[in-house]
Amino acid sequence: MADGLTFYTNPMSRGRIARWMLEETGADYETVVLDYASSMKADDYLAINPMGKVPAIVHNGHVVTECPAICAYLADAFPDAGLAPPVDQRAAYYRWLFFAAGPVEQAVTMKSLGVEPPAERSGMIGFGSFDKMVDVLEAAVSVTPYVAGEAFSAADVYLGSQIAWGTQFGTLPKRDGFTAYLGRILARPAYARANAKDDALIAAAAAPVEA
Repeated sequence: MADGLTFYTNPMSRGRIARWMLEETGADYETVVLDYASSMKADDYLAINPMGKVPAIVHNGHVVTECPAICAYLADAFPDAGLAPPVDQRAAYYRWLFFAAGPVEQAVTMKSLGVEPPAERSGMIGFGSFDKMVDVLEAAVSVTPYVAGEAFSAADVYLGSQIAWGTQFGTLPKRDGFTAYLGRILARPAYARANAKDDALIAAAAAPVEA
């Protein structure tokens, strides 16, 4: 495996988030593309991720799954890329990374499933209400250029991907704060490289097989 780093993914999955993060690090890595019906559920991959889902990475023998964990891990594993603030300046970094993994993910999933928690029980759920989550999220990306401050970080890869996907497919509303924020982060060369690689995989899979 390239430099001890292997990336398991499918280009039509959240693996695109991890791919962007990998491209931001500048590290060399090997890509293993899995399909949903067979290889993702095969014993050799289930030994890496028993959930049978992508993405996952194996770095020097260590397995990391879950997109926010992969983003945070890679930021620490490749510190020269500058994708995490200094340890004593990580309050906002951790706060919004886990806000995206918790309240944002939960609220979007429940709304997509058509589950509307009763208002009187909003205190029982971590995101309170979908509208409240959206208000807080827009405010978070509007205070400083990047969600953790003046510098781009792994938190922007994960949280920004959630916003980009959500506003594109309608699971999050289009708001001025989101549009401005995405304009800043999606112009990054690593984002373009990652998309090009995954789009090429999709195109190759769709191409007719010559007899």
